[in-house]
Amino acid sequence: MKICVFLSAADLDERYTRPAREFAELLGRGGHTLVWGGSESGLMKVVADGVQESGGKLVGVSVDFLAAKARTNADEMVIAGDLAERKALLLEKADAAVIMVGGTGTLDEATEILELKKHGKHTKPVVLLNTAGFYDGLRQQFQRMEDEGFLPLPLTDLVFFAKDGVGALAYLEERSGLQ
Repeated sequence: MKICVFLSAADLDERYTRPAREFAELLGRGGHTLVWGGSESGLMKVVADGVQESGGKLVGVSVDFLAAKARTNADEMVIAGDLAERKALLLEKADAAVIMVGGTGTLDEATEILELKKHGKHTKPVVLLNTAGFYDGLRQQFQRMEDEGFLPLPLTDLVFFAKDGVGALAYLEERSGLQ
Protein backbone atom coordinates (compact mmCIF):
# COMPACT_ATOMS: atom_id res chain seq x y z
CA MET A 1 0.00 0.00 0.00
CA LYS A 2 1.19 3.55 -0.71
CA ILE A 3 0.73 5.56 2.47
CA CYS A 4 1.06 9.32 2.43
CA VAL A 5 2.37 10.67 5.71
CA PHE A 6 2.02 14.36 6.48
CA LEU A 7 4.44 15.42 9.22
CA SER A 8 6.97 17.91 10.46
CA ALA A 9 10.43 18.49 9.05
CA ALA A 10 11.49 19.91 12.44
CA ASP A 11 13.92 18.20 14.79
CA LEU A 12 11.76 16.95 17.65
CA ASP A 13 12.37 15.19 20.94
CA GLU A 14 12.15 11.49 21.68
CA ARG A 15 8.46 11.46 22.65
CA TYR A 16 7.70 12.13 18.96
CA THR A 17 10.68 10.59 17.16
CA ARG A 18 10.52 7.18 18.84
CA PRO A 19 6.86 6.46 17.94
CA ALA A 20 7.44 7.89 14.44
CA ARG A 21 10.40 5.55 13.93
CA GLU A 22 8.37 2.58 15.20
CA PHE A 23 5.53 3.39 12.78
CA ALA A 24 8.01 3.78 9.93
CA GLU A 25 9.52 0.38 10.67
CA LEU A 26 6.03 -1.18 10.60
CA LEU A 27 5.47 0.36 7.17
CA GLY A 28 8.79 -0.88 5.85
CA ARG A 29 8.48 -4.41 7.25
CA GLY A 30 4.97 -4.57 5.79
CA GLY A 31 6.36 -3.80 2.34
CA HIS A 32 4.50 -0.51 2.13
CA THR A 33 5.62 2.60 0.27
CA LEU A 34 5.99 5.90 2.10
CA VAL A 35 4.72 8.89 0.16
CA TRP A 36 5.98 12.00 1.96
CA GLY A 37 7.21 15.55 1.57
CA GLY A 38 10.63 14.33 0.50
CA SER A 39 12.65 16.19 3.11
CA GLU A 40 15.94 14.93 4.46
CA SER A 41 15.50 16.75 7.77
CA GLY A 42 13.71 16.41 11.09
CA LEU A 43 10.87 14.00 11.62
CA MET A 44 10.53 13.52 7.86
CA LYS A 45 14.05 12.08 7.81
CA VAL A 46 13.36 9.85 10.82
CA VAL A 47 10.34 8.31 9.11
CA ALA A 48 12.00 7.97 5.70
CA ASP A 49 15.05 6.31 7.29
CA GLY A 50 12.85 3.88 9.22
CA VAL A 51 10.81 2.87 6.18
CA GLN A 52 13.83 2.49 3.91
CA GLU A 53 15.96 0.60 6.44
CA SER A 54 13.05 -1.80 7.09
CA GLY A 55 12.53 -2.68 3.43
CA GLY A 56 9.91 -0.19 2.27
CA LYS A 57 10.06 2.17 -0.67
CA LEU A 58 10.13 5.98 -0.69
CA VAL A 59 8.19 8.31 -2.97
CA GLY A 60 8.96 11.94 -2.21
CA VAL A 61 7.15 15.04 -3.35
CA SER A 62 9.16 18.14 -2.56
CA VAL A 63 8.54 21.69 -3.68
CA ASP A 64 10.84 23.93 -5.72
CA PHE A 65 11.88 26.20 -2.83
CA LEU A 66 12.78 23.16 -0.67
CA ALA A 67 14.36 21.02 -3.39
CA ALA A 68 17.84 21.48 -1.90
CA LYS A 69 16.62 19.60 1.22
CA ALA A 70 15.13 16.70 -0.76
CA ARG A 71 16.33 13.16 -0.06
CA THR A 72 18.70 12.03 -2.79
CA ASN A 73 18.24 8.25 -2.45
CA ALA A 74 14.43 8.02 -2.61
CA ASP A 75 12.98 5.50 -5.04
CA GLU A 76 11.13 8.38 -6.69
CA MET A 77 11.32 12.14 -6.14
CA VAL A 78 9.04 14.70 -7.74
CA ILE A 79 9.57 18.45 -7.40
CA ALA A 80 6.30 20.38 -7.42
CA GLY A 81 6.11 24.01 -8.47
CA ASP A 82 4.22 25.16 -5.37
CA LEU A 83 2.60 23.89 -2.18
CA ALA A 84 -0.84 23.42 -3.74
CA GLU A 85 0.60 21.18 -6.46
CA ARG A 86 2.62 19.30 -3.83
CA LYS A 87 -0.47 18.53 -1.73
CA ALA A 88 -2.37 17.34 -4.80
CA LEU A 89 0.50 15.07 -5.88
CA LEU A 90 0.95 13.63 -2.39
CA LEU A 91 -2.70 12.64 -2.22
CA GLU A 92 -2.76 11.42 -5.84
CA LYS A 93 0.20 9.08 -5.33
CA ALA A 94 -1.22 7.47 -2.16
CA ASP A 95 -3.84 4.89 -1.25
CA ALA A 96 -4.27 6.30 2.27
CA ALA A 97 -3.06 9.15 4.46
CA VAL A 98 -1.63 9.44 7.95
CA ILE A 99 -1.25 12.77 9.68
CA MET A 100 1.54 12.77 12.23
CA VAL A 101 2.70 15.58 14.50
CA GLY A 102 3.55 18.82 12.78
CA GLY A 103 3.15 22.55 12.57
CA THR A 104 1.10 24.85 10.38
CA GLY A 105 2.11 23.10 7.15
CA THR A 106 0.96 19.74 8.46
CA LEU A 107 -2.28 21.27 9.74
CA ASP A 108 -2.86 22.86 6.33
CA GLU A 109 -2.32 19.52 4.61
CA ALA A 110 -4.59 17.73 7.07
CA THR A 111 -7.48 20.14 6.75
CA GLU A 112 -7.24 20.17 2.97
CA ILE A 113 -7.39 16.39 2.58
CA LEU A 114 -10.24 16.22 5.09
CA GLU A 115 -12.13 18.95 3.23
CA LEU A 116 -11.65 17.09 -0.04
CA LYS A 117 -12.87 13.88 1.56
CA LYS A 118 -15.88 15.68 3.05
CA HIS A 119 -16.87 16.79 -0.46
CA GLY A 120 -16.36 13.34 -1.97
CA LYS A 121 -13.24 14.27 -3.96
CA HIS A 122 -11.50 11.17 -2.56
CA THR A 123 -12.46 8.20 -0.42
CA LYS A 124 -9.02 7.28 0.89
CA PRO A 125 -8.80 6.39 4.57
CA VAL A 126 -7.31 9.17 6.72
CA VAL A 127 -5.74 8.64 10.14
CA LEU A 128 -4.62 11.23 12.66
CA LEU A 129 -1.80 9.56 14.60
CA ASN A 130 -2.30 11.14 18.01
CA THR A 131 1.19 10.65 19.41
CA ALA A 132 1.51 11.81 23.04
CA GLY A 133 -1.99 13.33 22.81
CA PHE A 134 -0.75 15.89 20.27
CA TYR A 135 -4.12 16.08 18.51
CA ASP A 136 -6.41 15.91 21.57
CA GLY A 137 -7.48 19.53 21.08
CA LEU A 138 -8.14 19.03 17.38
CA ARG A 139 -10.17 15.91 18.14
CA GLN A 140 -12.25 17.91 20.60
CA GLN A 141 -12.79 20.63 17.97
CA PHE A 142 -13.82 18.09 15.33
CA GLN A 143 -16.24 16.51 17.81
CA ARG A 144 -17.77 19.91 18.46
CA MET A 145 -18.10 20.49 14.70
CA GLU A 146 -19.95 17.20 14.38
CA ASP A 147 -22.14 17.79 17.46
CA GLU A 148 -23.17 21.26 16.30
CA GLY A 149 -23.93 20.26 12.70
CA PHE A 150 -20.89 21.60 10.85
CA LEU A 151 -19.97 18.25 9.30
CA PRO A 152 -22.21 16.75 6.61
CA LEU A 153 -21.01 13.24 7.46
CA PRO A 154 -20.09 11.46 10.68
CA LEU A 155 -16.65 12.24 12.04
CA THR A 156 -15.86 8.50 12.01
CA ASP A 157 -16.35 8.50 8.22
CA LEU A 158 -13.99 11.44 7.84
CA VAL A 159 -10.99 10.54 10.01
CA PHE A 160 -9.79 7.91 12.45
CA PHE A 161 -7.81 8.92 15.53
CA ALA A 162 -5.15 6.32 16.35
CA LYS A 163 -3.16 6.22 19.59
CA ASP A 164 -0.23 4.39 18.03
CA GLY A 165 1.25 3.18 14.78
CA VAL A 166 -0.04 -0.37 15.17
CA GLY A 167 -3.62 0.91 15.41
CA ALA A 168 -3.10 3.33 12.53
CA LEU A 169 -1.73 0.67 10.18
CA ALA A 170 -4.40 -1.88 11.16
CA TYR A 171 -7.12 0.66 10.39
CA LEU A 172 -5.58 1.54 7.02
CA GLU A 173 -5.17 -2.07 5.97
CA GLU A 174 -8.73 -2.89 6.97
CA ARG A 175 -10.23 0.14 5.18
CA SER A 176 -8.13 0.23 2.06
CA GLY A 177 -8.58 -3.33 0.92
CA LEU A 178 -4.95 -3.10 -0.22
CA GLN A 179 -1.93 -4.73 1.34
